[in-house]
Parts: sequence; C-alpha cells; structure tokens
Amino acid sequence: MYEIETLKKWIDESDNIVFFGGAGVSTESGIPDFRSVDGIYNMKYDYPPEQILSHSFFVSRPDEFYRFYRDKMLVEGAKPNKAHKALAKLEAEGKLRAVITQNIDGLHQAAGSREVLELHGAVARNHCQRCGKFYDLEAIRTAPEMVPRCSCGGIIKPDVVLYEEGLDMDLMDRAVGYIANADILIIGGTSLNVYPAAGLIHYYRGHKLVLLNRGVTPMDSRADLIIRDKIGEVLGQVTGIE
Repeated sequence: MYEIETLKKWIDESDNIVFFGGAGVSTESGIPDFRSVDGIYNMKYDYPPEQILSHSFFVSRPDEFYRFYRDKMLVEGAKPNKAHKALAKLEAEGKLRAVITQNIDGLHQAAGSREVLELHGAVARNHCQRCGKFYDLEAIRTAPEMVPRCSCGGIIKPDVVLYEEGLDMDLMDRAVGYIANADILIIGGTSLNVYPAAGLIHYYRGHKLVLLNRGVTPMDSRADLIIRDKIGEVLGQVTGIE
C-alpha cells in the first residue's frame, strides 16, 4: 500500500516524531472507546456517562460514580497492543520524542514508553481528597466498599480529569512544545472533537501530518497522509512489530 510505504519512509528518515492518540489506540486491547456505536456514550445507564464522569456528580453521588467507573473504566487484563509496542520501539530507537495521550489506561508505559504525557490523567494514580495519601489501582479494585476510603476516612479520587475540571497547564505547555517542534506528527485513534486537547494539533508547523483513524475527523483536509486502518496493524507494519 502506497500510504504505508510513505509512512515508513518518513519514519525511517526522522528522529523527531510525536504521537498524539486517543481511545482508538486502546480498543485493540479490549478497552471500549467513547463515541463509536458500541462505545461508552452509547450504553444505557440511569444517568448519561457525561454526567456520571463529571466533578459535580463525583462529589454528590460518589457511589454511582464508582459503580460506573469500576464497571466501565477499569478493564481487567488489558495488555499493550501492537500500536503501544511500536511506539515504544520507535522511542527506544531515538525516533519518537513523546507520546501525548488522552487515554488513562497506562498501556503506553506498560509497553515500555517513557515520555508519555497523559492529558486526562491515569487510573493508576489515586489520592485521598482529605489528606492526599496516594493509592494505586489495586487499592481501588480491592476496596471493600463501593466508594474507596483512605485510612483517614477521606474519599479517594482517581487522578483522572473529569468533566468540569481543567487540564494540567504545565502538561499542556510541554505537549505544545513537542508538537510545535515535531518533524512528523502522527495522530491516531481520536475523533479530534474533545477540546482543549484536540486543539493542540494547531500548533504543528510541519508538513508531515499523519492521521491514522477509521473515521473522518475535522482535520482530514489538513492532513498530509491519511490511513484508514487499525492503528496497531499500521504501526506494526512500519516498525516490524508482530
């Protein structure tokens, strides 16, 4: 395929690649995305997922929040797929500078990536709202009560960015820096509809903007290369990951 060969050539010639990814990167690991036909936003609950995953709902109904969070946001047994492994390989080879992700699953780090900017936080990090004590993911999974509580009695909150909460601006500034200076910007598995994260790509100044996405995005007309196939298959082919 011409597109695959073009991408491989660009990657072979570059040592300044940045990857920006969304939920579609992890669907091949069995983690549901949000906006597809089978995504989280199309599932039926007593409250809309957008409401459940909001700061105000967490504060007012932590029991309902955690019922949804445990059921749909914590996927047991998920492993890095070929996309995660390929990106880790590119970083190890000195080609990829950073992975900027909207995902909270930690699979990039599990695959071996080191420079991962998690714009929306991570399920692996949790803190008591009262005393600030840290808790890992296993503590949330094995908590005896629906709402996990700290030894001090405070409610533990996942370090994930909920609706109504702002992004970490220091992290955003780092992401802007990577994107603005990138030779190649590869975007994969995101509808590019979630702001402010989606707005980051406007800082890209280069001429090798690659979109790896099964569906149409608002940035298609700006892309220099579009490949509508599974991200893992594409990146697996160009990096030799089986």
